[in-house]
Amino acid sequence: MRSYRQYCPIARASQVLAERWTPILLRNLITGAETFTELAEGAPGLSRSLLTSRLRELERVGLVRIDPLPQRRGQRYRPTEAGLALRPVLEAMGTWAEQWFELDSEDSDPGYLLHKWCQLSLDVDRLPPHRVVTRFEFTDQPPRHRRLWVLFNREESEVCLTDPKFDEDLVVTAESTALAQWHLGRLEWSQALRAKRIQVTGPRDLARALPTWNKRSPWIV
Repeated sequence: MRSYRQYCPIARASQVLAERWTPILLRNLITGAETFTELAEGAPGLSRSLLTSRLRELERVGLVRIDPLPQRRGQRYRPTEAGLALRPVLEAMGTWAEQWFELDSEDSDPGYLLHKWCQLSLDVDRLPPHRVVTRFEFTDQPPRHRRLWVLFNREESEVCLTDPKFDEDLVVTAESTALAQWHLGRLEWSQALRAKRIQVTGPRDLARALPTWNKRSPWIV
């Protein structure tokens, strides 16, 4: 991190926070990601080498604490008191972006959205007792991001990038922007259905229950 050589607090903070991927990693840490894999999954597109470098820099400046994982290989990454104190800063950034920037398909990575649904926003208590295999088809995404699967399960839900080879219970065809707007609370599920921006096929009871499995948390929790 290069110094701006200015005493101004904004300049000193920017030396840390203006680095590419740093606010994303801090967001992931503050929302509960602790392992290298969890941090990587929350930052698609970030190389493992750059992730390692950023985490070491955050440790050096006192925002992240790195400890060995108990009883197994690997390390645990947790925000320090100074790192946690950045939460209102990140929330202010998010509030500003919500007011001044429109959401488009480039900002609506469906893999990231579904991952956050499973990891942070899933209402486990509302899930049925059996596994529900759901295929998502995103009409506004390039072919390699167009089809994903989610295995909704009370024990552990996960996102699959390739066909898990289970019988599919539901198929959701959607605009990624519509799903993101719904997740953020800017669009009601019923509105998206009426506009055909989201369509669900499968057993009626499961199709109606699907949106209730998401707590629709704000962009940071």
